[in-house]
Amino acid sequence: MKHDIVSGLASVRERIARACERVGRDLSSVQLIAVSKGHPEDAIRAAHAAGLRVFGENYAQELARKASALGDLEDIRWRFIGHLQRNKIKLIEGARATVDTVDSIRLAEAISSRASARKTDVELLLQVNVGGEAQKSGCSMEEVPALVEAVRHLPNVTLRGLMTVAPHFDEPSDTRPIFAALRELAREQGLPELSMGMTHDLEPAVEEGATMVRIGTAIFGPRPSAPV
Repeated sequence: MKHDIVSGLASVRERIARACERVGRDLSSVQLIAVSKGHPEDAIRAAHAAGLRVFGENYAQELARKASALGDLEDIRWRFIGHLQRNKIKLIEGARATVDTVDSIRLAEAISSRASARKTDVELLLQVNVGGEAQKSGCSMEEVPALVEAVRHLPNVTLRGLMTVAPHFDEPSDTRPIFAALRELAREQGLPELSMGMTHDLEPAVEEGATMVRIGTAIFGPRPSAPV
């Protein structure tokens, strides 16, 4: 590993702390999710040794492999943050991952059905395409109330909040309306968690109420060009 994970992590934590200070938030109210997609297991071990415990993966097979290989890290926690196909739910069950990208009742029902069969419980976030970008997954803001109501009636799943991937703007502060809209939507639905903000735009996300930020590049450096 050429990238200094310890230094990168310290910088990210400082950025979060300063954003919290600017708006009078408690630093403990923001959870840092290390996006380890595409990075090798030794990088995750180094990040864990530096104090990180929550890791986000985008691909079911990659998550399954890493969770198995890193099973000795008993306090590691996984969040699935990519598009999840129903036929791949079984791949991530061993990781006991939270699924942060539910965008349809069919996916929620499939997760609920498998969780019920396994007598386990799964926490969920709904992914909302606030920016309305055709190339991104997520339900529309208008679909959220009905989806929230439906998911709340499913067994063996717990809906915790909302997640979004903001459009990329050259000026990070331009994401504020996106994050503010998701915050208000979560408030209306009585949902406590807001997963929003990445390396480029974590400050406005925190200032607008993010309870989770998903950071990859600033911690791990650029992803390797070859699959890990």
